[in-house]
Amino acid sequence: MNYLLKKHGLGCMAAALLLISLNSCNSDDHSEQARQPYTLSDSLKRTLVIDTVKIRNISYAIKFNGVVDFNTDKVSNIFPLVSGVVQNIHAMPGDFVKAGEVLGMVKSSEMANYSSSLSSSEAAVRLAKKQLEQQQDLYKSGMASKLDITTAEVNYEQAVAAKTAAQRVLMVNGNNTSGDYFIKSPIDGFLVQKNVTNGMAIRPDNSAPMFTVSNLKNVWVEANVYEENVSKVHEGDDADISTISYPDKIFKGKVNRLMNVIDPNTKVMKMRVIIDNPDFMLKPQMFATVTINNTENDKAISVASSALIFDHSQYYVVVLKGDKNVELRQVEVISTNGKTAFIKSGVNVGERVIASKAILVYGSLNS
Repeated sequence: MNYLLKKHGLGCMAAALLLISLNSCNSDDHSEQARQPYTLSDSLKRTLVIDTVKIRNISYAIKFNGVVDFNTDKVSNIFPLVSGVVQNIHAMPGDFVKAGEVLGMVKSSEMANYSSSLSSSEAAVRLAKKQLEQQQDLYKSGMASKLDITTAEVNYEQAVAAKTAAQRVLMVNGNNTSGDYFIKSPIDGFLVQKNVTNGMAIRPDNSAPMFTVSNLKNVWVEANVYEENVSKVHEGDDADISTISYPDKIFKGKVNRLMNVIDPNTKVMKMRVIIDNPDFMLKPQMFATVTINNTENDKAISVASSALIFDHSQYYVVVLKGDKNVELRQVEVISTNGKTAFIKSGVNVGERVIASKAILVYGSLNS
C-alpha cells in the first residue's frame, strides 16, 4: 500500500513539474512575441501611399451654402408685343430651343391691322407716284407749275415714308402678314420658365414673361456669407463647388461679385460665384456648397489629411521608420484644408507618414 502511494505521489510530482515547465516556456514565448515590433508586410507596403512631412503656408477652407441659378446676363424673357389669344404652344420647360425656333402663336387683331396698314401704305405709294408722273407731264406741256410738281414730290416722299414705317412695325412684330404673331426664341438655350397656355388671352402690359430661355453653359451660384467671414472672401477668389447630385465631382469657379450689403433679416451678405457648365450638369435651384481656399503668411508643418487618425478625442499619425517599421505618434492639429492637414507638434519635417489605409495599420498596432 505504501509502495503504491509513493509510486503515485512521485508520478504526480513529475506531472506537476512538467506542467510548470511548459507554462514557463509558453510565458517566455508570449513575452518574446510581445516584445517584437510590428512591421509592414511586403504585400501591404506595396499598396500604401507614403507622404513626407513638409512646411507649407497655412491655408484654410471656408464653406458657404448656396443655390445654383441662371446667369441673368444670358437669360432672355419673352414678353408679348401684341394682344391676342395664345395657340399652338408646344415647348415645355426643360426643352432645348434654338434661336428663331417657334414656341407658339398668338391670334391677334393688332397683327391684322399692321398688315392692313402696310397694304394701304403700298397703295398710297403707287397713287403718289402716278400723280407725280402726271404733274411732270403737265409741267412739260406748260399746264402745271413748278409748285404743283413740288407738291406731288412731297406727297410721294410722305407715302414712301409711311410705307417704310408700316414695314418696320410689321417686322418688329414678326413680319407676318397673315394676322398671326409667332412667338420665337431669341437665343439658343433651355426653356426654364413657361407662363402661358393654349387659349390664354395676353396683352403687352402683362407683368410676367410668356417664356424664359437661359443659356446654361454658364451658371451662377448665389451663396450666403455670414458676418464673421466677410473679410475672408474677395472678388476673384477661386472657388470649389460641390452638390448633392454629384458628390464625387468638384466644379471650379470664381467669385464674380460680392453684394457688399448685409441683409437686415438674415444677417448675411450675398456672394455670386460664376461657373462654366458645358455639359449642363448643374441645374437651376440645385443646392450647392461653395468652398473658398485662402492662404496665410504663417507657415506650419503639413501632412496629407488622409494620414490623420482620430481616436479617443485625439489625432494620431503612423510614422514609417526605416523600411518596414512603424511608430504611432500623437499629433496636435492646427487645421485641415481639403487634402492637407497642418500640424503644430508630434512629427518633424522630412519624416514619412502613411497616408492611405492608416486606420488598418493603427488597428494592427493596437491589437
